Parts: sequence; C-alpha cells; structure tokens
Amino acid sequence: MKENGLKRWKWKSLRIMAAGGVMAAFLAGGAMTAGAAGGLDMYTEYPGMTAKAGDDLTFNLDFSNSGAGCDASLSVQSMPEGWSGYISGGSSRISQIHVPTGTDTASAVFQLEIPADTADGSYQVVLEARAGGEVYDTLTLNLDVNELEVSQGDFSSEYPEQEGTAGTSFSFNATLINNSAATQSYSLSAESPDGWQVSFTPSGESSQVASIQLDPAASQGLTVKVVPPDNVAAGEYTIHCSAISGSETLGMDLTVKVTEKYDLSLSTPDGRLSFDTHANEESDVTLSITNNSNVAVENVNLTASAPSDWNVSFDTPTIDVIEAGATVEVTAHVTPSDQALTGDYVVTMNAGCSAVSDSADFRVTVETSMLWGVVAVAVIAALLAGIGYVFRKYGRR
Repeated sequence: MKENGLKRWKWKSLRIMAAGGVMAAFLAGGAMTAGAAGGLDMYTEYPGMTAKAGDDLTFNLDFSNSGAGCDASLSVQSMPEGWSGYISGGSSRISQIHVPTGTDTASAVFQLEIPADTADGSYQVVLEARAGGEVYDTLTLNLDVNELEVSQGDFSSEYPEQEGTAGTSFSFNATLINNSAATQSYSLSAESPDGWQVSFTPSGESSQVASIQLDPAASQGLTVKVVPPDNVAAGEYTIHCSAISGSETLGMDLTVKVTEKYDLSLSTPDGRLSFDTHANEESDVTLSITNNSNVAVENVNLTASAPSDWNVSFDTPTIDVIEAGATVEVTAHVTPSDQALTGDYVVTMNAGCSAVSDSADFRVTVETSMLWGVVAVAVIAALLAGIGYVFRKYGRR
C-alpha cells in the first residue's frame, strides 16, 4: 500500500516537473522572441518637419539593437506618389546595415526629394528596417508642406563692402525679407561714426524712410546711402544697420574703406587775390595754405612766378607739415622791378609737395610813385612861370 502511494507521489512529482519544464521552455522561448522583435530600433532626431514644395530634405537615421547583432535590410515602405527618396551610407546608396548589439549604434542617411508641384498639406513617409522574422522596426516621417516656410527674416546686402575717397557717397543695395506668417512693421536704423549720415530709401523711390511694413513672405529692396564727412581720416569703417519689428531684430554690417585723399588750397585770409604796389617797392601779402586732405601733407614748398626782374620771397619757403583740415599762413614779399611801368601785372603763387599742389594768380597793380608826381607838378609849375615871364616881358612891345 505504501509502495503504491510512493509510486503515485513520484509520478505526480514527475508530471509536475515535466509541466514546469515545458512552461519554462515556453516562457524562455517567448522571451527570446519578444526580445528579438523589440531589440531593433530605428530613429531620427527630427521625425516631423515643415518644408516647401521642391525642397530636398536630409534625415539622419540611427539604429540600435538590444538583442544579438544583426544585418538589417532597409527600405521605403510607403511614400506619397511622385516623391523620391533613398537611404545612403558614406557616399553610396545602401540596402542593408549592420546593427551591433549593446550600446554601439549604426547610422545612415535618408535623402528625400519633394516634387515642385506638391500641394500644401500633411504627408507621411514610412521607412522599414528588418532583420528577418519578427526582428524589425519602422519609422514614420511626418512632413507638413507649405508654400511659406516660417523662419527668421533676413536683412542683407549682396555687396556689403565698398571703397572710395573721403567725400564719396556710398550706396549699398540691400534686401529686407519677412519670412514670418504675419505682417511685420520694421523700424530702420544705423550705428555709424560721428559725423556720418546714413539713410534708407525703398528701391525705385526717392523719399527716405525710417520704417517699412512687409506682408508675410514679402521682400523689399532698399538703397542704403552712407555719406562720410569730407575730412574723414583714411581707414576702414563699419556701419551696423538694423531692421527691428515687434517679434525679431535683423541686422547687417556694411563696410566702408576710405582711401587717402589729397587736396591743397592756396588763397588769402579774406579771399582777395589782388594788391597795389610801386616800382622797386616791397609789398607783403599774407597767404593761407589749407590742407583739405584726409591725411597730413609734409614738405610743402612755396614758389612764385613773376614778371622779369621782379623779386618774390617767403618768410617760410617750406612748411614741414600741415595736418588734415589745418591752415597755415605764410607771408610773401613782392618787389616789382625798378623799371616797372604803371599798370597791371600777374604774379602766380604756388604751394605743393610730392602728393598735391595748388596755385593762385594775383593781380598786381603798379602805381606811379608820389615822388614822380611831385616832380611833374614842379615841372608844370616851372613851365607856367616861364610862360608868364615871357608874356610880361615881351607883351608890352
């Protein structure tokens, strides 16, 4: 009896163990299948994007695998009609990728071309990576195609650098773009060195503006006029221009390179270019030499061209340096010839250095000396006295 009970207990235990083994094997097999099916992962950082018809998009694909390493076949599962795309690795199109196990990952790139005639709307592209059986994953890319791609506006010039001498007016052609989905009113301003003038004029117009309003996805050409001071020093200057609305601040830098400009002016303090003198008599004339250059000029020599036998000298024949915008006064001493007759003569004064020069013609009037006037009066008086004497002596006969 006990023996039969023992056999029954052993048999029951055996059946329980067998059932437990089958269950364990089933669970183990299920875990392996589930692990394989969920181990492959294909993903991208930005699976949803906004684009315009005609755009070419690039999606970086990453692959990870929590199961055993595998070779996964890659394909485009579905895509809108007329669209085209392919998966590449390195510089070639690929159809498979090896995905290692653990923390190591693999990567590829999906290139997508949206036809230029695509209507606005929402579209999906589904990619698949399959390692066989239940080991696979899909990735859905969501594309919103709009004629207007909302982004930051732009304020720029095709040629933002110009060069010229001081006194030159520089004109830059710029474009202001409103890329937002709303109408924007932009305030226009510029940061420039002291004494500079900057103005904004819409293309095709003549009136300057301080602000401008743009519709969504609209652009406006602008002429930015930059006028430096006449005596601005040579060098490179940056003018920062801004277009500011309620939602964004756009800016661009314009560069003006001012080159050396030489300009020398010779005159007198009151502007008169004439004076009176007498033969063999020295007359002093004050000359003003102004440096209108944007750089200093050195070794400015003073010379003169005068009639024959005249003498012209200067108290400072050579000026060592005249700073930009400065004026130096020099005295010229002019002595006509002792044989100079009464009348008008021309004396040319010159001031110049190796870089620049200027001259001025002076009208010099030579007048009769007072001594000769006295002599003439005396001669006339003597002649009258002589004639009177003759009439008195012989008039009675």
